[in-house]
Amino acid sequence: MPNDYTAILWCLKLGALVNLWFLAASRTPGQTATDPHLLVPAQILFLVSGYRCLFPNRYENNTVFHDSVLSSALVTRVIATFSEVAYIYQFAYVLRLLNLEDVGWIDGLATLMVLQVILSQCFVWSAILTGRLALYVYEELGWAVIFLANTLASAYLYASLDLTDEDPRLLLLRLSLGFGAVYLPWQMIHLNALRKEAKEADVLSAKRRTIGEAVSAALVERNRSTDAAAWGGVIGLTWMTAYWASLIPLWVYLVVRAFAPA
Repeated sequence: MPNDYTAILWCLKLGALVNLWFLAASRTPGQTATDPHLLVPAQILFLVSGYRCLFPNRYENNTVFHDSVLSSALVTRVIATFSEVAYIYQFAYVLRLLNLEDVGWIDGLATLMVLQVILSQCFVWSAILTGRLALYVYEELGWAVIFLANTLASAYLYASLDLTDEDPRLLLLRLSLGFGAVYLPWQMIHLNALRKEAKEADVLSAKRRTIGEAVSAALVERNRSTDAAAWGGVIGLTWMTAYWASLIPLWVYLVVRAFAPA
C-alpha cells in the first residue's frame, strides 16, 4: 500500500456520486412509498456519507484532507451522530419486520442494537471533548456488539424463515451474515490498533480542557495530512471506503428496495 493517500482521498470523492445515485433512486415513485422507518434513515445516511466522502476526516489527531471548517471534527460528528443512529435503527427495524414468529430474543437484540449505538455516540463525543483516545476503543467495541447482535439474529432468521432465492429479504440476511463473518474479525484487529494508539497517547490525556475549549478545538483544530499512517493505514482506508462510499450505502439501499411496495 502507498504511504501517501493523496490519490486515494481524491478518489474517495467518487463515493459522493455513489451516494447521490442511491439518494436519487430512493426518491423514485416506487421507493418513496417504502415504510418511512426504512426510507428516512437511508436518505440520512446517503446525505451524510456523501458529505464525508467530500470532506473526509479522522477524529484522532483531527486529521483532515481539506483544511476547512467543513472537515472539522465538530461538524462531522454532529451529522455523523444522526446518520449512525439512523442506519442502525433501520437495521434493527428490519430484524423486527423479519421476526414473523415474534421471537422475544430477536426483538431484544434489535433493541440492544439501538441502545448500543446511542451509547457509542456518548463514547465518541466524550473522546472528542476530553481528548482521551481510549474512549474511541469503547465506541468501537460498541460497534462490535451491534454487529454481533445483528449477525446472531440474522443467522436465526436465515435458518428459520422459508424464503425463496427470489425474495430480496433473503439477500439482506445473506448480506448480514457475510458482513458479520468479515467485519467481526476485522473489528478485533481495529480494536487492537486503537488500544495501541490510545496507550501511546496517554500522556496527552493528562491535559484537561473545559467543555468550551474542547468544542472550540473540535471546530478549529485541523491537521491536514495525506500520510497513510495519519489516516489509520489499511484499516482506516478499508473503513472509509466501505462505510462512506460503498458497502454500507449499498446495504442500506437494498433494504429500501427489498421492502418497497410491489
